[in-house]
Amino acid sequence: MGAWTALLLCLASTLLVTAWTTAPRAVPRAAPGPPTPEESVPALGRSWPVGLRPLVVRAWEPPPTPYARGHRGVDLSAPAGSPVRAAAAGRVSFAGRVAGRGVVTVELTGTGDPPLRTTYEPVRTSVHKGNEVTAGTLLGTLEAAPSHCPTACLHWGLRRGEAYLDPLSLLPPWLLRRGPSRLLPVPA
Repeated sequence: MGAWTALLLCLASTLLVTAWTTAPRAVPRAAPGPPTPEESVPALGRSWPVGLRPLVVRAWEPPPTPYARGHRGVDLSAPAGSPVRAAAAGRVSFAGRVAGRGVVTVELTGTGDPPLRTTYEPVRTSVHKGNEVTAGTLLGTLEAAPSHCPTACLHWGLRRGEAYLDPLSLLPPWLLRRGPSRLLPVPA
């Protein structure tokens, strides 16, 4: 009887964890309704900025007003020294230090006027302003700078003009999905 109970508990916890990690999260928006043309983001990303499928430590939380509290990007967990790569093709519009932290900004190719811009920080940059990049191009390495994350993380942002957008919306669904759950045998 004990082995069956353990098996059922293991199965139930696996299903709960799978449901929790794959369930879509509600993101509060400043204004309800479908995105405006200025907010629409094509899924043109071809790779994660760090790792193969990094843990999202903190998701995008748009502020209700321009100067209100919020989180204007996503934090992706990665060890210091990890390669930081461009998520999509574009041109480096800034590579330098801001408030003591390395920052790279890439204007994405063919994304309208004003163009979409991705930001990556804290990064020890290996690119320069004006460099053309493709998805997966090395932008630099993740610095071990102090941040608001409990461990090292990359802050990845997305803007169109002055509007902050969710950078995860750049990635196609197949990059956002986790693999299928697998049940492993339980030793008796």
